[in-house]
Amino acid sequence: MHTVSIAIRALTKSYGALTALDSFDLEVEQGTIFGLLGPNGAGKTTLIRILTTLMRQSSGDAFIEGLDIQRYGCEIRSMIGVVSQENSLDRYLTARENLELHARLHGMEKQLYKRRIDELLELMGLAGRQKDFPDTFSGGMQRRLVIARALVHQPRVLFLDEPTTGLDPQSRRAVWEYVRSLAGSMTIFLTTHYLEEAEQLCDRIAIMDHGRLIALGSIQELKDRLSGATVYEIEFTGQGAAHYAALLASMPCVLDVTQVGHKVTVTLECWECLSEIVTALNGAPVRRISLQERTLEDVFISLTGQKVRE
Repeated sequence: MHTVSIAIRALTKSYGALTALDSFDLEVEQGTIFGLLGPNGAGKTTLIRILTTLMRQSSGDAFIEGLDIQRYGCEIRSMIGVVSQENSLDRYLTARENLELHARLHGMEKQLYKRRIDELLELMGLAGRQKDFPDTFSGGMQRRLVIARALVHQPRVLFLDEPTTGLDPQSRRAVWEYVRSLAGSMTIFLTTHYLEEAEQLCDRIAIMDHGRLIALGSIQELKDRLSGATVYEIEFTGQGAAHYAALLASMPCVLDVTQVGHKVTVTLECWECLSEIVTALNGAPVRRISLQERTLEDVFISLTGQKVRE
């Protein structure tokens, strides 16, 4: 029996004529890492702001750990952690003081939070810099401190709104590893522009656009929703790729052809068409033919018609 951690029913938010959320429904299981994807302006941040009690919905209901967000805002705020897009660290407090202030705001006992802060600083690789001010930290270190702060009071639900935007690849992977280590102990609700991040971390993913939910499932389930078109990459030795690209483009079962250097990418109506391709290339200087795995980006583009902004 799976327990629901976040339940959203027909959630709607309008700003005059603009509808940011349109009868949005969603359930997130306890202890999972859940990803929310969508183009700019899809309504992701509005949804997070409502779920974290920073904004009121126009209509509909939402529940965190069974509590109605409109009636139990205070209790919900004590059981959630939030990492927003903005860097909201206090620049006049040291790294450790930032965490202590957060603990005291949550009414934690000194003995408990002292030990907890020691653990988090060690875990985030910040113990040696705990007496320094955030302004002296790199972007990656500041982000790790923001995440540590959100975890001081041991939340049951952690909201991460684009947690690794602007980080270098090394810092991003360090954050991923830590988020992965939390799976099971709390529910993690993540929005991201990085599809690789969603693939690496999330158990389930929702894709939204124009305030509506347009797809929901595991990574594999979403990839399986794509039409039957199959993509192959054909690599040629030497010259002639352009000639064969033109030849393949004229075949009825070929939907699309792109050529870059010695490589030609062909999109076929179905994988059975491959035999016709192989016949047409008989005698051609082919080095390799490989099936291209469908990516989450393919799913995203097929559903929203847009590439994801990096």
